[in-house]
Amino acid sequence: MPLDTTLRLLAKASGMSAADIATAIPRAGAATVSAWLRGDRLPGREQLDALARAFGVPAGALLAELASTLDPARTQGEHDLLAAYRALDTRQRGALLEVARSMAGTRRRGASKPKKAVASRARNRSAS
Repeated sequence: MPLDTTLRLLAKASGMSAADIATAIPRAGAATVSAWLRGDRLPGREQLDALARAFGVPAGALLAELASTLDPARTQGEHDLLAAYRALDTRQRGALLEVARSMAGTRRRGASKPKKAVASRARNRSAS
């Protein structure tokens, strides 16, 4: 979930407005906090720590949200795909993973090999 969504949810759950949050954050006015809540700007490290204290959550939780938003190893398409995946229910996720794995030619970890390949290998062993 993007950091701005997390911040909006925390603000709503705690009943805090942007102005309320700004009073708890060093060097941040209500306009800056509003920009964070809209996703137009990102808070700095010190501000994330202060946000975590204001909302009563571990700072690591907010940092993890920020890191997932900024992961340089992911392309925008990967971020979009992950966001779409997270919006699906469990059944839809399973179906999407099956399609993606078949397209990529990969199997689920621990999945058994197709029986045809196993039988073929057994014949090859007995012939040698």
